[in-house]
Amino acid sequence: MNYVIIGNSAAAVGCIEGIRSVDPDGAITVISKEPYHVYSRPLISYLIYGKTDEQRMKYRPDSFYEDNGVKAMLGVAVEKVDYTKRRVLLENGEQVPFDKLLFATGSAPFVPPMAGLDEVKKKFSFMKLDDAKVLQSELNPESRVLILGAGLIGLKCAEGILRKVKKVTVVDLAPRILPSILDEEGSEIVRKHIEEQGVQFYLANSVAQFHKNTACLKDGTELEFDLLVLAVGVRPETKLAAGIGCKVNRGILTDAHCATNLPDVYAAGDCSESLDITVNQQRVLALLPNAYMQGETAGITMAGGEKSYNKAIPMNAVGFFGLHIVTAGSYDGEAYVVKEGSNYKKMVSKDNLLKGYILIGDVARAGIYTSLIRERTPLDSIDYELIKEKPQLMAFTAAERAVKLGGARNEN
Repeated sequence: MNYVIIGNSAAAVGCIEGIRSVDPDGAITVISKEPYHVYSRPLISYLIYGKTDEQRMKYRPDSFYEDNGVKAMLGVAVEKVDYTKRRVLLENGEQVPFDKLLFATGSAPFVPPMAGLDEVKKKFSFMKLDDAKVLQSELNPESRVLILGAGLIGLKCAEGILRKVKKVTVVDLAPRILPSILDEEGSEIVRKHIEEQGVQFYLANSVAQFHKNTACLKDGTELEFDLLVLAVGVRPETKLAAGIGCKVNRGILTDAHCATNLPDVYAAGDCSESLDITVNQQRVLALLPNAYMQGETAGITMAGGEKSYNKAIPMNAVGFFGLHIVTAGSYDGEAYVVKEGSNYKKMVSKDNLLKGYILIGDVARAGIYTSLIRERTPLDSIDYELIKEKPQLMAFTAAERAVKLGGARNEN
């Protein structure tokens, strides 16, 4: 059996380990445009900050490929996939045959057209290790950095570079920061905390025109900068999959086994869509743990085993300048909110289920809330009032506690 994986991040690792749990002998080939051993992408801001190094960024040990009998073709781009002849065509002219194929192609920066952007000489993305390396090489104590985008990527970049430059300014079209994961109250808490560190925001604003190293905003403000970071958004890399007939919405459509509509073709990670159980809709759930679980599900299935990925929820665990944030699920429903200084808790329930939560500051035991969402635990079967105040196992029935502590199986 020839297994081929296009991409080399968390989804690829999950797939490799999933395959090997079922098939110890089949040939596995990983093909990646990046020349690096698999690394944890969320850590690139910590590399610039100085909190980690390239060795510690590795998602698996140096011997990972060898230990798992994987042929790693790194620094090689795929030109196209020939599904009829079951082969992957590389830009260097090589061809790699496959019996089972996984797209783990991730996502790429999305840069909307902006007048004068071509005049900006020093502009950067912030998604890959090479992006961080190039940006780091340009930073100096007198640098004025303009970041377009107040989402997770833009703000992690701001955190990573702030102490190394003169000034960091963030511009976003949205009226608040982190709009995809925080509500208005939560966003305000985090924005104030980041502003206190020295980052300046221009929200509900955008660049109308660039003139070399000056950005003219739509409200008339002119911002001078030395380096520009484009963190406006990302798009799933679906071109190769669409080219062979895989169904694609925003991401590649997959079922509970991470299979596409084409036999023997799978997709996992940021390039794919899966069912978000909190809203019962297919969505891209771009998060490293989700990517790994999708890849593992695909790998086990590709190798003939049985595995389903049917508890997918959007979730983020992140911190900015020492302020921790954990969010999960969706926020449509009845809200319970507690705010004390920089600590903020919002829990949203609907139809006797916990649907989502936001924790800022004190994020202790967030895993209990996440478990309630993933397992669709009926709230009338637990002491929800106690759990809202203090997440703890004693709020569960004795049978549920036994399951969560690993002492019994949940037969539901």
